[in-house]
Amino acid sequence: MRTKFFCMLGPQGSGKGTQAKLLAEKLNIPHISTGEIFRNIPRDTPFGKQIHELIDSGNLVPDKLTAKIVNARLAEMDCRSGFILDGFPRTLPQARLLVTKPDFALYLEISDDEAVRRISSRWQCRRCEAVYGLEAPPKKAGVCDRCNGELYQREDDKPEFVRKRLATFHRETEPLKEFYKKQGLLYVINGEQPIDVIFKDILKKLKIE
Repeated sequence: MRTKFFCMLGPQGSGKGTQAKLLAEKLNIPHISTGEIFRNIPRDTPFGKQIHELIDSGNLVPDKLTAKIVNARLAEMDCRSGFILDGFPRTLPQARLLVTKPDFALYLEISDDEAVRRISSRWQCRRCEAVYGLEAPPKKAGVCDRCNGELYQREDDKPEFVRKRLATFHRETEPLKEFYKKQGLLYVINGEQPIDVIFKDILKKLKIE
């Protein structure tokens, strides 16, 4: 198949970031994560200060501003042969503001219980910020493999917070399934399988060899 434009959807903990990276490597096209875009915006400008203040306070960047940033990234030369969006669109207004429409919307489906199980198992290094979980646990409990730093659990990775985030996902993001289904672009993948099996399913559905 010729290179296409994709968006990767799914609840927290579904593994969409992992699958987006694998697909990007397979097709040799950019993996575009909104989280990464925001983190890379310099803090020492009025615009950067505005973005980072929103993120640091736990607030979401407004739809119109997020769409403006994403659309600018998609206009860059390396995206002309295709791209994979990860974390965008997050809402119906964002989907409508996307200038370059996706050819495929891949939705990784997992239950809320599985999402809570996966996310609440995450631990992060206080020193180098490496993340560990069910798929990649540390060799020694509580200690980072990379730098021997202390591992801790972020507040928003604790079960009660995860369920709140999932409620927001079901309210704001899940409607995108029907939105893309009506356009004939939706491919639903069982996200509760091993990583390699999920990736094989994606390639099979997309008819990629």
